[in-house]
Parts: sequence; C-alpha cells; structure tokens
Amino acid sequence: MTTSSPATAVLLTARGLAYSRNDAPVFGPIDFEVGPGEVLLVTGANGSGKTTLLRVVAGLLALSEGDVRFGGAPIVRGMGAPGMAFLGHHAGHKADLTALENLAFATGINGQRSGTDAETALARVGLAGYEDTPAGKMSAGQRKRLGLARLLLLPATLWLLDEPYANLDLDGIDLVNRVIGEHVAGGAAALVTTHGAYAAPPVRTRMLVLGDPSRVPVEHPA
Repeated sequence: MTTSSPATAVLLTARGLAYSRNDAPVFGPIDFEVGPGEVLLVTGANGSGKTTLLRVVAGLLALSEGDVRFGGAPIVRGMGAPGMAFLGHHAGHKADLTALENLAFATGINGQRSGTDAETALARVGLAGYEDTPAGKMSAGQRKRLGLARLLLLPATLWLLDEPYANLDLDGIDLVNRVIGEHVAGGAAALVTTHGAYAAPPVRTRMLVLGDPSRVPVEHPA
C-alpha cells in the first residue's frame, strides 16, 4: 500500500514489482506511485537494489514479477519510454567528445526540449567556459554536472537519477536540488536514489526504503 497525492494524475505506477538475479531476490515485491510535482527518494543499504530498481523502470532490465507503467503504458525491456530520461551513477559521456559534442550527441538521439540550448544548459550547471573541454578531461564532479546539463536539454517528464549527489561538493549538491526543484515545479517528476545525507529537494518528496519490511513511501511536503 502506498500514499498518493490527491487530485493529480499518476505518471509512474508499480504494482508487485520485484527483481531477482540468478533466482536470488534483489528487491520486492514493492508498490509505489509517482505523480506530477513529486520526487520519490529511494534509499536503502548498499546492495538493496536501488540502482537495479531504476534500471528496471528505465527498461534496461526485465522485471521478474509485477507490473510497472509510465503514462498508463507498460514499460518493456529494451524499448524505454518516450518522456523518460535516465542519469546513471556513471553518466556515460563519450570521453573524447567535448561537452558541447556530448550534448549534441544526446539530443540528436533523444530530441531536445523546446526553448533550450546547450550553452545555456552548461552555464546553468556551472560549466560555462568548458564547452570545448573533452569529457575525459573533466573531474568526476564536472562530469556529473555535464549529465545534469543533458537532462535540462532532453524532453523528459520523468527523471531517473541514480546517486546524483555523488562526487559533488556542497555547491554541487545545492545545484542538484535546484535543478530537481525547477523540473518538478512544472508538473514533472523524478525518482532519485541516494545513500547520502544531503538529498533534500525543496519539493513534495516521498521516501521509499528498499529492504524496509513496510516498504511504504513516506510523504514529506515541500
């Protein structure tokens, strides 16, 4: 059983969702919903399945049991879903491409949000002046910021963010919270995994603790 926000459509729904690897349970079964203007913060001990959960929702892994739907349509492995963007713990930039080239590559495949441009996105995440820097020459924190710039450009309603606070200083953590807050303020949503103490986006946030026997998301109003 989960809590849900009244008078809002549900973007993402999971019912009896479970994943097993080599017949060994990783997580589940769990139920949850995410509606517009919400963040679902997924926490739990190392090995509890936080990253695996995001990969299942993103369609990168096949669920073992249950059902997960985005916009009412079932998520199928390998097909992903339009309107969904995944930022993994390893951002997946091409090391030999510059910041601008990486963003052009991403938008060329996934499309670009109306009214956005790469230079402005880089400036918003603190990478002004790094437009022509190869991703392989950037620090871990700068690569994380480049991943955030990519999110700002993609036409996605639901963000799946795996440990977005990792490798960031306090200014970077504040940046992540601001970017998430602006995203959901427009009626979008995010699933965010974290094991740190700094994950506190200033928006309506619920928590799903993997490995907790209750498995009930707790709501924290903005």
